[in-house]
Amino acid sequence: MDDLPPLPVGKLPADLLARLLRHAPRADARVLVGAGIGVDAAVIDFSPWPLVAKSDPITFATDEIGWYAVHVNANDVAVMGGTPRWFLATLLIPQGAPVSLPEEIFIQVADACRALRVDLVGGHTEITAGLPRPIVVGHMLGEVVNRRVVTSAGARPRDALLLARGIPIEATALLARECGDALRAAGLTEADVARAAAFLRDPGISVVAEARLALERARVTAMHDPTEGGLATGLRELAMAASVGLRVYELRILVPDLSARICAALSLDPLGCIASGALLLTCHPDDAPSLLAAYQEQGVPAAQIGEVLPADQGLRIVRKEGTETDLPAFPRDEIARLFEGE
Repeated sequence: MDDLPPLPVGKLPADLLARLLRHAPRADARVLVGAGIGVDAAVIDFSPWPLVAKSDPITFATDEIGWYAVHVNANDVAVMGGTPRWFLATLLIPQGAPVSLPEEIFIQVADACRALRVDLVGGHTEITAGLPRPIVVGHMLGEVVNRRVVTSAGARPRDALLLARGIPIEATALLARECGDALRAAGLTEADVARAAAFLRDPGISVVAEARLALERARVTAMHDPTEGGLATGLRELAMAASVGLRVYELRILVPDLSARICAALSLDPLGCIASGALLLTCHPDDAPSLLAAYQEQGVPAAQIGEVLPADQGLRIVRKEGTETDLPAFPRDEIARLFEGE
C-alpha cells in the first residue's frame, strides 16, 4: 500500500471511499439512509419526524468561511427533503491568528443561521498548530416534517433531469476572492471581480428554498447538491447512487456569463468546478414543465438539462456542436488543480 501514489487534494476517489464505507457498522434499524456514494446526508427515524444529519468541512474559503459552512450543510439537509433546524460548528484557528478572527467567523455563522432560521446549538473551537488557514467543520441537523425523505438514489429511467440556479456559483465567488489579481491581469475589470466575489450572497450558495419548492410542485424522485468536483461529479454521484445512466445536453446547462469568463480566464472547465448554489433533481417527466414554470415565477433560473437512462446506456453528454460523448470525469475539483499549480 505504501507504494501507491499519494492522494491529491479534494474528495477521496469514489472507489476508495466505497471500499472504506464497507467497514461502516450498520446495526440500528432506525437508520433509514446511511453512508454511501452520492448520498448527501444521513436520515434516522426519530419520533415524530425523521432526523437528517450532515457534516461537511470548509477548507478552501478563507473569506466568509462561516457563512459557507452553514449554507453548504443546510443544502445537503434540504436535498434529502429536510428542513434545517440545528447547527454545530467545529472551528480550528491557526496558531498565531489575531483574536479578531474567531469572532469574525462566529458572526458569519450566526448571520447565516439567522437567514435560515437555524439555531446554533454547539460545537468546538480551538487554536490548532500547523494550519495555514482556518477550517470550519459544520454539522447540520434537520427534520423531515412530512416524512417525505428524498435521496439521490431515487432517480429512475425516463425521469426528467433538471438544474436550478446554474453553475459554478461557489467557484465564481472563490476564484474572485482568491485569484483577483490573475483575473484582472486576464482582462476582467475591477467591477467584474467585485461582482463575482458577491456571488456568495447574490445569487448565493443556498438551495434550501429551491429544494422546498421542488417538493411542493413536482413528484421529485431524487435531489443532489453538486459541490466539490462540480456538476459533472454531482451527475456521476447521482447516477451511481441510483444505478442509472444519464444523457445531458451541454447547451442547456446554465452558466452565467461572468462565471464562464472567469473559468476561461483561468483555463478551468465549469463542469468540474465546485458548484454549491446549484440544485440537481430528477422528477416525473410530466411534472418538469410546471416545476420550471414555478421556478420562473420565483425568478430562479432553471432548465431541463437531460433525462435519466437505464444504467447500461452510460453517462453521456451531447456537446454544443451536436456530438455525443462520455460525460467528462474530474478526479479532483478544477479549483484544487488550479491551487496546486497544475
